[in-house]
Amino acid sequence: MSLIIQKYGGSSVATTDHIRRVAMKVASTKIQGNKVAVVVSAMGGQTDQLLSMAAEISGSPSGREQDALLATGEQVCAALMSITLESLGHKAKSLMGIQLPLVTDNVHTRARIIKLQTEIIEQILSEDTIPVVAGFQGVTEEGWISTLGRGGSDTTAVALAAALKADCCEIYTDVDGVYTADPNICPKARHINIISYQEMLELAGLGARVLHSRSVELAQKYQVPLVVKSSFGGEKHTWIVNEEEVMENSIIKGVTLEKNVSKISIIRVPDRPGIAHSILSPLAEAAINVDMIIQNASIDGYADFTFTIPTTELEKAKELVGQVAREINAREMLAANNIVKVSAVGIGIKTNPGVASRMFKSLSEENINIEMISTSEYRISCVIEEKYGELAVRAVHKAFGLDKVSKEKTEA
Repeated sequence: MSLIIQKYGGSSVATTDHIRRVAMKVASTKIQGNKVAVVVSAMGGQTDQLLSMAAEISGSPSGREQDALLATGEQVCAALMSITLESLGHKAKSLMGIQLPLVTDNVHTRARIIKLQTEIIEQILSEDTIPVVAGFQGVTEEGWISTLGRGGSDTTAVALAAALKADCCEIYTDVDGVYTADPNICPKARHINIISYQEMLELAGLGARVLHSRSVELAQKYQVPLVVKSSFGGEKHTWIVNEEEVMENSIIKGVTLEKNVSKISIIRVPDRPGIAHSILSPLAEAAINVDMIIQNASIDGYADFTFTIPTTELEKAKELVGQVAREINAREMLAANNIVKVSAVGIGIKTNPGVASRMFKSLSEENINIEMISTSEYRISCVIEEKYGELAVRAVHKAFGLDKVSKEKTEA
């Protein structure tokens, strides 16, 4: 008897009809002789609706109260799913993050998991009952409701699979797996049947919305077998596996476009030890993620310092960095949010020379200027003007031959 964790996203449970269809799929999995636990997101659009209601009242609600509000979306869905399963003749119990409990740190709206206790859910499973867990949410060590950030239900599901040593974690969404690019941007994007944890981690962190990046990180750390499927049927799916299990040796696996990108530049910064720390430490304390960083060569003891952050954090970051800029007597601080980040991702980057050159050439042929560059073993990222984002994706996708049909395996 296998233990399978199934996670269903908001589009999969958008209406009560959707919930009934999902419940029948869950029931079918159990009838086939498996133990199954379900993780659900809020019904499609409900989280945005709750955020909109909060915004009507306050432009800056506290993180604690925002978490308490948003967690209700998953609670509603979990209860409805349990009710539906029971109507189909299967015992089920809904569980909130606080009831497991799934314990997190106290960074509200972006909490990270500290531990997940499994005694209650193991007891429910032993009673031939289907646990239905509200994803995305947890509880701080002080007892306050917390949330894991948008897309956090994926992370809940993988954490549960890891803690229970499940045989498989199935992520059901409105797409049938991972593609070489967003098909809405690149019509010639191809379906990917199998991809490495590291490639998927890079893609997820760079704008691909199929999986939450932290869920992939957890899956890799605890070796959770992970597969992405469509909740609306079809044979296609994508397995996320170890690098050595990926048989295809394509240099680039996919191209992404990340729109939630802004940059801040501090002009004429004193070039002395500790300055970078002075600039970035307030952002770290505010839990603002800094991505690409560039500092030019020192001239007359001064340099320019530029970095990127999520656009959603721009206003807060401008306030914090502006204060530092004044304290260190920098000439000025500049901010821009009319940029995007285009990235090429693949395990072949670290072993194939000339990959960056090919990407840069494809952009230059479209007269697209590169403002910032960042590289790693698995990716090359370029910051460019926002208006060229989709064109750049198509150009890079074509440059690496991703438009062509591959010989990729159809099964993991």
